Amino acid sequence: MAGLESLLLATRNPHKLREFNRLLAGAGLVVTPLPDEVALPPEDGATFAGNALPKARAAAAATGRAAIADDSGIEAEALGGRPGVRSARYAGSSATDEQNLAKLMREAPVGSGLRYVCALAYVDPSAPSDAERVFFGECRGRLAAEVRGLGGFGYDPAFLPELSDAEKDAISHRGAAVREFLAWLTEATDDG
Repeated sequence: MAGLESLLLATRNPHKLREFNRLLAGAGLVVTPLPDEVALPPEDGATFAGNALPKARAAAAATGRAAIADDSGIEAEALGGRPGVRSARYAGSSATDEQNLAKLMREAPVGSGLRYVCALAYVDPSAPSDAERVFFGECRGRLAAEVRGLGGFGYDPAFLPELSDAEKDAISHRGAAVREFLAWLTEATDDG
């Protein structure tokens, strides 16, 4: 990964910033937060990739730096894949994590299959080719009977199995997408 020491993360979510810094630290990459003055496009895509790529493009274009952005969410098998790309707004456009989780737990039966999905977009405005890539990860589990645990955010408190940060990083949807990204990045910099 010669020459690349930091990435801009196109989000204002402090939980994601901490998680990506933890996931990329082993590769020697530091993830920096999005500057306040950078505007991100709305998440109105029909797919996770359709939401992630425009955010990474906007951050890279505004700063001239390599940027990553993710869109991720949870899909409940019993709900036909909902909330999906609407995970952050499942209980309404201004809903909190707790409100979204409560709605999922009201609508999906205990023990039903869940799938976390992550699309991780990478955009490097200074790269001569292959400046845009999207990497995918998923993690399967089931819906807990009640909220538990002290860690995690979003839908994590109802996702089984309950894991430590290290265990979560090893199997999570974001962890899987980051591993795909790092494998590509290592290959790309070794070839270049």
